[in-house]
Amino acid sequence: MFTGLRHNVRVYALAMLVSTLPWAAAAHDEQERENAGRDPVVLTFSTVGDSRQDLVAFDPTTGPLSGQDKIWLQNTKALSRIIRSVESQQSKLLFFNGDMIMGYGLAGPTASNSVADVTGSDLMAFYRQYGFWRGMVAPLMEAGTYVVPVAGNHEVQSKPLGKKAQVENENAWRANMGDLIIDTARFKTIVGTDATNVNVQNNGGYDGLGTDQSQLSYSFDVGDAHFAVINTDPVGKDNVAPTGWLASDLGSAAGRGAKHFFVFGHKPAYTYYFGTNTPPNPGVSGLDKFPASRDAFWNVIEQYGATYFCGHEHEFNMAQPKGAAWQVLVGTGGSPFDAAPGEATLSPATDRTYAWATVKVRRSGKVDIDAYGFSDSFGPTKVLKHVTLAR
Repeated sequence: MFTGLRHNVRVYALAMLVSTLPWAAAAHDEQERENAGRDPVVLTFSTVGDSRQDLVAFDPTTGPLSGQDKIWLQNTKALSRIIRSVESQQSKLLFFNGDMIMGYGLAGPTASNSVADVTGSDLMAFYRQYGFWRGMVAPLMEAGTYVVPVAGNHEVQSKPLGKKAQVENENAWRANMGDLIIDTARFKTIVGTDATNVNVQNNGGYDGLGTDQSQLSYSFDVGDAHFAVINTDPVGKDNVAPTGWLASDLGSAAGRGAKHFFVFGHKPAYTYYFGTNTPPNPGVSGLDKFPASRDAFWNVIEQYGATYFCGHEHEFNMAQPKGAAWQVLVGTGGSPFDAAPGEATLSPATDRTYAWATVKVRRSGKVDIDAYGFSDSFGPTKVLKHVTLAR
C-alpha cells in the first residue's frame, strides 16, 4: 500500500474503531453537527463506480443471480442501498465512475433487420442495460441529487476485439448519457446553483485522439470548485488519460480563481495491490500499464492539488501515491469483488466492502472526505475512513 502524509493534510482512519466500538459512528455524527455550526457546508457530493454484474463470474455472496439481475446484469441490491444512502446524505451530485453496464460488445448496426437479429445484438444489450441503470438512478434526480456519469471500459471497449475502445461504443455512450452531460437548466433546478464554465465539446485534439471525445472528457464549475471528468480508455489510446486536455482545463480553472480541483475517471492511476500473494494480485489494471503517461497525468494532479476519484478495481482504497494528492478508489458499487471470500488481503476489514465516498466543501475552504461502506454480507453501514484536506 502507499504511505506518506502531506504536512497540511490531517487523516483520521476510523475503520477499526467503527468495527469494534459502537460509539464511534455516533461520535463522528456529533462531530459533523459541531462542524456544521462553526463552518457550514456549501457543497456535498458523492462518488462510486462499478455496479454491473457478471452472469458467469458473479461474486459468491450474491449468486446465484436473481432473475432480474441475470437479464439486466446489475447488482440491484447493493446499488439501490448505496443510492438510498447518498440520498440520505443530501449529496447534490453523484459522480458514477464507470462500469454501470456489462457492455463489452460492439454497439453497432445489426447484420439484418430481423427481430431475432436485433433483439440478440450487442447494440440492444447496451441500450437495455443502460436503460435499467438509468431507471435505478432516476429517483436520485427527482430527490435532489444530479447524477454525473463517467465512462468506463465496459462502456467503451469491446472484449471480443481485444478489450479496445470502439467508436460505436463511444457513440452509444453519448446516445444514452448525453442528456445528463450537462443539462444546465436541470442541473440548477436539482443542485440549486449553476454549473458554470461547462466544457463538453470534443477536447480530443489536445491528446491526438482521432474520435469525437465530446461528453466523454468534460468539465464544469460549481462555485469555486472545479470538476473534470476524463475518459481513461479513448479509442486508440486505451489505459491513457487525456493529460494534455486535463492540464489545459485545470490551468484555465485556476486562472479564473477555482480553489478546489476534483478529477473523476474510471481506471486508477496506481493499481491497489490488495493481495498478499506473490506476484501481487491483481496485477497492473490501471493507467500504470504505461508508467510514463501515468506519471505525466499524476504530475498534473499534484500540480493543482487535485483529488482523483476512480473505480475499475472492485476494491476500496484511499492512498497518497506520492505523499500529497489523494487517489480515492471506490469501484465498489456492486460488481464482483476482486478479493475472493477468505482471501488473505492487506486490508481485510474493507477489501470486500461495498463503499462510496461523500465529500463536503465548507465555507472556510476546508474539504472533508468520508468513505462509507457495508460488508459483503450487507451488514450495517460504517465509516471506513475520514480525511480532511487543508484549506
